[in-house]
Amino acid sequence: MVFEVKDKVALITGGASGIGLRYAKELLKQGAKGVVLADIDPDFGATALAEIDNEFGKNKAIFVKTDVIDIQQFENAFKKTVETFKNVDILINNAGILNEKAWEKEILLNVNGVVNGVLLGLENYLQKYRSGSEAVIVNASSIAGVEAYGAIPIYCATKFAVNGMTLSWGHPFHYERTKVKVVAICPGVTEVRSISDVAIRNLGPAYEEIRRIEVPKCKSQKPEHVAEATIEVLRKAESGTVWIIEAGEAPYKFVFPDRFKLSEKIFLK
Repeated sequence: MVFEVKDKVALITGGASGIGLRYAKELLKQGAKGVVLADIDPDFGATALAEIDNEFGKNKAIFVKTDVIDIQQFENAFKKTVETFKNVDILINNAGILNEKAWEKEILLNVNGVVNGVLLGLENYLQKYRSGSEAVIVNASSIAGVEAYGAIPIYCATKFAVNGMTLSWGHPFHYERTKVKVVAICPGVTEVRSISDVAIRNLGPAYEEIRRIEVPKCKSQKPEHVAEATIEVLRKAESGTVWIIEAGEAPYKFVFPDRFKLSEKIFLK
């Protein structure tokens, strides 16, 4: 079943800038009734609202100051969404950071923030306040959630966690009881997030050394492509699936191996 974006309402964390704002604009281009930018930065929020007003007209978006680590603030964003637009149909768990030096915050934001969003959306607001028969949660993971990168081990751990949550909460059992799809996207390097910036946010010289080996393997892509591809995943993907969006190509499904069907088991010698 294709999920239609037209006349739907979306809550987007980290939605006031970067790829989060691109998601908001792409949803509005496709006929969404309204978008909520849940973000920690009011200045970015004001700028983003001005852009949306200019491009799409008034009353299409609101900003709610939100720290997704704080579940009460996150719930307030859901409440403001319902108060303003009467419904909420889509949650994009986009907020996150790549900063290995601040790894405790990285874990809190990238993991706990997503947990808070799924618990609030899946178990409460998307069930009660969706406008149609189905709602959708999109969890923003990364290619670092399906592949090891020696330069950013903690970030990788957080994104592997996001994929694990998506597979588990996207299980058919949870979909049947809630009618909320849970899917994940794994974007590759995107121009709004320069991989060269990681050098000042890694764990030390050894991590910088391996970063220089790993960077040439990464092909960049435009944020507009990621936004367009994400909305396609949101519309068409089955619950409990994970999708790679890389190098400007069409999104493709990442299939985790079934341990019971491994063609070869490698035992310790």
